[in-house]
Amino acid sequence: MKIVDLSRELHHRSPTYPSHPPVIHGVWKTHADSRAESGVYGLSSMFISMPDHAGTHIDAPRHFGPEGIGIDQYPLEKCIVPGICLDLRHIAPRAEITPADLAAAVHKVGTPVPKGGTVLLCTGHHARTFPRKEYATDNSGVNVAATEWLAERGIVHFGIDSMRPGPMGDVNLWVHKACLDLDITHIESLCNLEALLGQGPFTFIGLPMKWRDGTASPIRAVAVFGISS
Repeated sequence: MKIVDLSRELHHRSPTYPSHPPVIHGVWKTHADSRAESGVYGLSSMFISMPDHAGTHIDAPRHFGPEGIGIDQYPLEKCIVPGICLDLRHIAPRAEITPADLAAAVHKVGTPVPKGGTVLLCTGHHARTFPRKEYATDNSGVNVAATEWLAERGIVHFGIDSMRPGPMGDVNLWVHKACLDLDITHIESLCNLEALLGQGPFTFIGLPMKWRDGTASPIRAVAVFGISS
């Protein structure tokens, strides 16, 4: 079995979506503090404050509209699913990924979109721009038609190696609305998708935290090869 980590590292002031709160991570108690209090060397701890959309995360339907469920109600069966990765690195920065682009990439992979699974979109954006300021602005992304194309093939979600599923602007907002209407969601801020290209199908695992009424949750996203059926 081979596991490929697809998750961004979280740390103090790690990049977050523009207008979202920062990630704050610090020391709550050191080993020295603990020893001074009790005479026993141990019990160091830290604290973290962050938006629920920090780092590699999955959006809850609640993010798209008030009638959507929170991340605490999101079915875990949709978090361990078959997946494929598409090579879209040739798409220009800020450009829209179309149904034709997806169809051509699926044909190149030679494996159909897995029904009840996920499709990960390797645009190369993370590898090209992270952590520079362009990471927050210059991504390509799907348009509404491409989102519909994916949903028509029975996916439960799709993922991308940028902070948003669509290119920055109104298209991204309409893609979010389309996800609610189509009863799918998406995963943002993936990384290392290049390691999946040419490797064939895999099992995707990305379990969210059980945050009450959360609009999203950070996940430890991985692709697993070699799991027996």
